[in-house]
Amino acid sequence: ANAPASFAFTACSGATTGTVKSGQLAPLNSSTTLVSVTAGGNDVGFADVMQTCVLQSEATCVNAVNNAIAQVNGSLPGSLSSLYGAIRSRAPQARVVVLGYPRFYQLNGSCIAGLSETERTAINRGSDALNAMLAKQAANAGFAYSSVVDEFTGHEICSGNAWLHSVTVPVSNSYHPTAAGHSGGYLPAFRSVA
Repeated sequence: ANAPASFAFTACSGATTGTVKSGQLAPLNSSTTLVSVTAGGNDVGFADVMQTCVLQSEATCVNAVNNAIAQVNGSLPGSLSSLYGAIRSRAPQARVVVLGYPRFYQLNGSCIAGLSETERTAINRGSDALNAMLAKQAANAGFAYSSVVDEFTGHEICSGNAWLHSVTVPVSNSYHPTAAGHSGGYLPAFRSVA
């Protein structure tokens, strides 16, 4: 849409900060002018947490979220710092935009089955903790951070107009943005800081 002289899209589902660093930074160089990145959720076991919450007890779900938050505050800062340093090293002149994650559930929403409100609240709390750390580490690196929470408000799972997949087939799409989530959520958040 913006007709850049060149463009590389290396994003994939399931990446961690380490796999982004080792496998997705090749297109970056001293001529790169703009980079966007969203990473960190898989470092703290996002997929495993969601599987635990869907398949196991409420207490086990809340415990899994709490363990993920402990990783957000423990090991994730160093992983993000390493990734952001690698991006800056490869693309020293680029504007780098770190995009966050949406809250996944509208509380007291339209869902009549599935996770409990306690589980949905815990998952949203985990997303908030992750976003706070992404914002902090982006600022430490001199990068722009853009939350997508506002854009997705009213479009969470259980909203009746979700821009996120719930549990889907193929499973790899579960809890990822829909096309509307990308165009109505992520794109405006990106443009607001790019």
